[in-house]
Amino acid sequence: MARQVIYTFKGKTKTIAFSYDKHHDLYEAAAEAEGIDLSRFLAMEQQIAMTSKKGAKAEKDFRKTEFARFGFSSIKFVREEDESK
Repeated sequence: MARQVIYTFKGKTKTIAFSYDKHHDLYEAAAEAEGIDLSRFLAMEQQIAMTSKKGAKAEKDFRKTEFARFGFSSIKFVREEDESK
């Protein structure tokens, strides 16, 4: 069964297909679907990863904050039991 990502962008909820062959994670897939260029974001995220402790929540907080600034309020995988309803 194909994976799907459900996300809310500027108040509109959308569902897209997801494949690890195309995207590193579900955030990148959602950003691509909305036409958002993540090149500067990814560079900054990499810098944060290099300067913070391994496993620190700095990266996660940065990603969450920046995606909220882009207009995303929710990004998650569709669970199988959600699909059957």
